[in-house]
Amino acid sequence: MRAVLAVFAKEFVENLRERRTVISALVLGPLMGPLVFGAVMSSSTRVGMRESEQPVRLAVAHAGRAPNLLGFLKQYRVQVAEVSYDEAAARAAVRSRAEVMVLDIPAEFGTQLAAATPAPLILYSDASNGSATSQVERVRGLINGYGQDVARLRLLTRGIDPLVLSALVVQDVDVSTPQTRSVLALGMLSYLVLLAMLMGGMYLAIDATAGERERGSLEPLLTVPVPRWQLLLGKILTTCAYMSLSLIITAAAFAVVVHFSGLERMGMSVNMPPAVVLRLILYCLPMAPLGAGLMTIVSAATRTVREAQTWLGVMLMVPTLPLVFAGIMGLQPTAALMLVPSLSQHFLIMSILRDQSLPGLYVLLSAASTLAVGVVLCGIAGRLYYRERILG
Repeated sequence: MRAVLAVFAKEFVENLRERRTVISALVLGPLMGPLVFGAVMSSSTRVGMRESEQPVRLAVAHAGRAPNLLGFLKQYRVQVAEVSYDEAAARAAVRSRAEVMVLDIPAEFGTQLAAATPAPLILYSDASNGSATSQVERVRGLINGYGQDVARLRLLTRGIDPLVLSALVVQDVDVSTPQTRSVLALGMLSYLVLLAMLMGGMYLAIDATAGERERGSLEPLLTVPVPRWQLLLGKILTTCAYMSLSLIITAAAFAVVVHFSGLERMGMSVNMPPAVVLRLILYCLPMAPLGAGLMTIVSAATRTVREAQTWLGVMLMVPTLPLVFAGIMGLQPTAALMLVPSLSQHFLIMSILRDQSLPGLYVLLSAASTLAVGVVLCGIAGRLYYRERILG
């Protein structure tokens, strides 16, 4: 192991002197991802709380035809703005975003309401305006509530108990906890952690093979009286070390950022003490040999640094693709799925956020399968190192 450790120390120290490698591996990926994620979460929670507390503006055409309805809406912080739009003007105002929504009260509203027949209302809105969706749903819900109140009063005036119409009553029991609800907001955390970890070793893996080949230092290194597999192992261990450092910094940064994200104001809670952060790191560490082996294969199979960078940009998507399918298909952890690298780490990270424990067998399957795939990839990289084409 003396030769392996010598190569490891050489590569580790040399890359610490390389400013680009240090910035990309230990600064940009580990810190920028959590900071951007925290900024987005904090701003979204502030916007959500502000929208729920602020009054809603509702443009109403022919407001004089429904004074009781408008009085009801005003009780619930709906600011009614009387306008004189016809159908074309209402559509144009909403389409141009001059108005979030326009409520048009037809002429027959009053007569049909008095006759106890369905009274028409026209609510113009733009479904493509995502920022206004919550406001439109809030007004629509209030209008439906007013209609239900009128219907109950009609039954009471006729001596009928309104409960007659309630044949079924569904009681919603929410068994979620603040920790489990936090997964709704932190579903991307596992993806960002694994991506930052892989990026931590990307430039080092490129420089250790493709970079040295271009600089002409790879050929003298391979001629020293040391087996090539020892040289390769030293380089792979260095890549794993940088990926591990990136993982540690990323996990610690997320623990700090999540604490200040303001999720508690939305009924969510994320508890990431040092013990939880340590579990997250241990769950993800088996991905380091897999990522190092994969990136070394690409770096050894390509001819130039630019070509290696291009291919690695694409190959980084491979370990994270299972996470995309997990979100789309709503996959749940099973013994078979825990054999899939990166997907099993995703399940383990989600279990941490939910404050739920998975069976110990699942943890062993995740670590064993991920390490096994990493060993296979490192073996393939070793075969490439024994080919003369490695020198270009």
